[in-house]
Amino acid sequence: MAKFKKKKSKPTPDPEIPKTEETIPEAFEPVPKGEGESDEPPAEPAIYHIEKDENSRKLNRLFWLRVVLAVIAGTAATFVFEDIEGEERRWASIAFMILLFVVTIVIAKGMNMQLPRSDRKKVVTQGIGSYVFIYLFMWIVSYTLANLGESTGGISSPIS
Repeated sequence: MAKFKKKKSKPTPDPEIPKTEETIPEAFEPVPKGEGESDEPPAEPAIYHIEKDENSRKLNRLFWLRVVLAVIAGTAATFVFEDIEGEERRWASIAFMILLFVVTIVIAKGMNMQLPRSDRKKVVTQGIGSYVFIYLFMWIVSYTLANLGESTGGISSPIS
């Protein structure tokens, strides 16, 4: 733990006294470094510029993989779970969504991204919000369009 020296300053001058060079406080003295401290930043694994570009390219590819998979899977969920009725259809579709997301995590692990220790969670979190919302959006839109003619309420279809 670093030890910090308490900074001492001159007393606040009286506002009625005109400011001169003598009343302007001097700069604080730099705090001396303790044992083992240096000017260098903490040691992190050396990631070269080329590797950073490669990792960002792989993370972008993972993001777009999840977006495309969400569009396809959300649309497919309407037709795959058509035979299931009621609440079970909803839970089956959500389980399907989670299962496909886990598959994308396995694919991401296979990409061999050399991420620093602080960014290891990016394999899971990259594009998770987009994946969930696009999946749900496509599922709802495709279900609505597939069942448009089965309206039993008093509302007529705008496309008829």
